Amino acid sequence: MALQLQIVGNAMQMAVVQLQPGQTVYSEAGKFLFKTTNVSMDTRLSGPPGGSQLPGQGQAGGMGGLLRQAMGTAMQVGQRMLAGESAAFQYFTAQGGEGTLGFAGTIPGEMRALELDGGRAWLAEKDAFIAAEAGVDFGIAFSGLRAGMRGGEGFVLERFTGRGTVLIGGAGNFIDLELQDFGGALQVHTGCIVAFEEGISYDVQRIGALNRQGMMNALFGGDGLSMATLQGHGKVILQSMTLEGLANALRKAEGSGGDKEGPTGGLFSTRIE
Repeated sequence: MALQLQIVGNAMQMAVVQLQPGQTVYSEAGKFLFKTTNVSMDTRLSGPPGGSQLPGQGQAGGMGGLLRQAMGTAMQVGQRMLAGESAAFQYFTAQGGEGTLGFAGTIPGEMRALELDGGRAWLAEKDAFIAAEAGVDFGIAFSGLRAGMRGGEGFVLERFTGRGTVLIGGAGNFIDLELQDFGGALQVHTGCIVAFEEGISYDVQRIGALNRQGMMNALFGGDGLSMATLQGHGKVILQSMTLEGLANALRKAEGSGGDKEGPTGGLFSTRIE
């Protein structure tokens, strides 16, 4: 059944979800806000029941079946920890009637509900996942490997497959783009990417990286950026604020009452009396 929800708020959006009796959603730790008392909650290391499995997992009983199940769970946990995600999921199920619960992201910005029909999957930046129906499989994908190992950006992505609704979040405001409207290719700051449909190729390269000629630019904050080239046909969701930009703004605000650090981390400072 389709997940009934309402996304509310502006600068810091949240999703209010209405569960039917017996309906289950799961979320990453730290994204849950509230629930009615008839919604049960438990924490599990394993993914949703329809999630990725090793060959034969869940099809055989006995010690062999238990071992395969344990290996599958360990692989899922290892992938999530490699991506910097929480090791466990929180599961919520409505008991004896309809239930209500709320979720939100951890940074100011928008949320989006993606509907999966069992066909084309979605890929999202790590930390974008908020919650999903039990029929949606959460996995880890590796993209932009050539530059990702060097630059640390665009390497690990979240992958959503199966059927149902998945909630994702990001920083600032969202814009939805169709790649075919731009000739099938776009170059985007890696920090602006929220999600895109599977089948779109993703390659990352560093632009304006530090070198001898660029040392003065780096001294004053112009030390280049990671650029992703998205190619193919499908939908792309971008965000107006990068996490790096948000962090820099918070650092500047934190130091506004005393010593002000320049982009060089304190090379130039001014005290206001």
